[in-house]
Amino acid sequence: MNKRGEETRQVIKNCACVLFANKGFKQVTMKDICESAKISRGGLYCHYGSTQEIFKEIINDFMSQQGDTFSEKIAQNLSAIEILNDVLERYRKEMLDSQSSLSLAIYEYFSIEDNAGAKNELYTQYLASLNAWRALMEYGIKKGEFNDVDIVSVFNLIIFSYQGVRMYSKLMPIDEDIPRRIIEQIKKILVKE
Repeated sequence: MNKRGEETRQVIKNCACVLFANKGFKQVTMKDICESAKISRGGLYCHYGSTQEIFKEIINDFMSQQGDTFSEKIAQNLSAIEILNDVLERYRKEMLDSQSSLSLAIYEYFSIEDNAGAKNELYTQYLASLNAWRALMEYGIKKGEFNDVDIVSVFNLIIFSYQGVRMYSKLMPIDEDIPRRIIEQIKKILVKE
């Protein structure tokens, strides 16, 4: 695909992401995305055949960005604590930002009954995220910055706490202390004193 086509796809995904965050997955239509992206229906269908296709690509982009970020910083031999602090600070901000949370949309997308392979896709995303976090934790342990922890358990604590707060942020106000305390506990578990 040419550069202009890629730019159009990115505009579509950016606009769709905002819609999914605001309305959830089930309430967003291709018409909504056309209006938001200021693109004709034909133009949209040249790039994507459905809201499912757009949403799946958005989720895949997020997951690959996280893995790429970790691997790039590890390759630069940055401090594992610095990498951890950066990602946890981003998580903290995201937990407080209910407007851009895709958690409800993610739940809706993966709970659609006729979305045959969706549950496997979700598990694949989970495993990709686990592998990125595993690489960071193993790196931190090897550098002597992190405690020798049960990596899968710590990952589950991180990811499900994060996603849980993101989901609840759509339903109730989240006090700043909630993400701060979660992050403090994660650091206590991981970072050597």
